[in-house]
Amino acid sequence: MFTTLLTVGLAVILAVAFGLALRVRQRAADLDGQQMERRFGPEYERVLAARNGDARAARRELAARLRRYGSLEVLPLASGARERYLAQWKAVQEEFAESPATALREAEALLTRLAGERGYPADAPFEERVAALSVHHARRVQGYLRVHDALHSDGGGSTQSAAHAGNAADAEDVRGALLEARALFDSLLNARPCNGAGQQRERTVRAARPRLGLPGNTATGVR
Repeated sequence: MFTTLLTVGLAVILAVAFGLALRVRQRAADLDGQQMERRFGPEYERVLAARNGDARAARRELAARLRRYGSLEVLPLASGARERYLAQWKAVQEEFAESPATALREAEALLTRLAGERGYPADAPFEERVAALSVHHARRVQGYLRVHDALHSDGGGSTQSAAHAGNAADAEDVRGALLEARALFDSLLNARPCNGAGQQRERTVRAARPRLGLPGNTATGVR
């Protein structure tokens, strides 16, 4: 009798402990989900939708992004690059009136070049570039996605037609995409470089000058 009661008591204790462990794990998972949602914002919702609402899969993907790109160092812009990029974006805006499709293509190419100069993987597939950018520009990367989708979507939706048609509604779609893209452009342009990245670029430039016959004054940066 005593043995039976002891066995039952142990079973109850184990069941309660198991239930508490599950509740703790669930709360931790909920907290992780909330943290991911706060950090990534709309990008969390996009990844969640792409994973058919599987929150665990979405968290795993975003956690993998953080591991890959969380320590990415933002590189400083070369001397004169800021003015050059601003002039190029102005040209994109002016192109919009003549050819929305061309403006979208130039905006995407410009964002890719700027991201590459700031240290992001410009030569990687588009989704990998988005993954890297989303870690540091989570609430701005949607502009890059919207421009890309407007150019490359084959679903026949309004974003695709906006790149080719000329009616007012389509023009507004393109305008909206470019406005969102401008937010990422500004964020990339104004991002403060990491000290280590700036020092490394300076060391690289100094090492290259004797070999390439470049002038020795680096006060104004790379030209």
